[in-house]
Amino acid sequence: MTVVAMSAEVAERIVTRQVRTRLAQMADARQVIHDFDGADLSETEVLFTSWGCPPVTAEVLARAPRLRAIVHAAGSVKHHVTEACWQRGIAVSSAAAANAEPVAEFTLAAILFANKRVIDIARAYRVRRVRDDWDARYPGFGNYQRVIGVVGASRIGRRVIELLRPFDFDVLVSDPYLREDLGASKVELDELVARSDVVSLHAPALPETRHMIDARRLAAMRDGATLINTARGALVDQAALTAELVAGRLYAVLDHTEPEFLPATSPLYDLPNVLVTPHIAGSLGGELSRMTDLALDELSRYARGLPFEHEVEPATLSRSA
Repeated sequence: MTVVAMSAEVAERIVTRQVRTRLAQMADARQVIHDFDGADLSETEVLFTSWGCPPVTAEVLARAPRLRAIVHAAGSVKHHVTEACWQRGIAVSSAAAANAEPVAEFTLAAILFANKRVIDIARAYRVRRVRDDWDARYPGFGNYQRVIGVVGASRIGRRVIELLRPFDFDVLVSDPYLREDLGASKVELDELVARSDVVSLHAPALPETRHMIDARRLAAMRDGATLINTARGALVDQAALTAELVAGRLYAVLDHTEPEFLPATSPLYDLPNVLVTPHIAGSLGGELSRMTDLALDELSRYARGLPFEHEVEPATLSRSA
């Protein structure tokens, strides 16, 4: 039996009629639950989860003696897959690869717009409403032969590098765990921030990555360079970044900040050199179906006795989102 476990809000968005039909074709999916308290898990073999799934603790596992797999229709599994699950040997699959796609697409758009100074010019044009010499205002603006620095060879970081290949960019990548050739020049982080016209963050939030983009590295960035953060706000020293942005020396596209939702008094909302978005780069709206479809494909593989294509390896969790 497969039990669907996620928050009520998420279930309303992703457990559509089509999803229910497909679930019924491959599994005995009897219930959708939002909390494990009081739920009968005695016959459950698979948990089909998404955002808002409660932690699968040792106590929960004791009530689910037949549980063999967790299929997650979202990205990170750290919020609900506990150490007890790994000790039980439960197979875990994640739709992180599907969630990476819209983030990478958002990042590509941000890079192209940043180098073309689209946000600046659009704002100036809206205010002035006259023709202007944009070349004089933004000398050298444009995307040809720009240096793009990708921080973190995560799923998203790798996909960003792939999407950048058709363009005339010099792409750098910094990741201490990277061993293979991704078609980008591997450099140390200090070199990357100093050389790049755009620095795009795709590292996980870990104790060792907290404030990796600090005041020193922000100061090392080129005048007029752009910082893009679609990863986690904790990667950046928010106070140091705010100081640079208020001074007008750098640009930023921030889908993540620290705190996650900036206070109403934050100057970043109104600065002409900053675009702040409320954590929208990941899967939303119609993009949720991509994650759900991948998870359903994984459930189908399990039902046919095949290994997961997107299995989560517990050994990699210490350096992933």
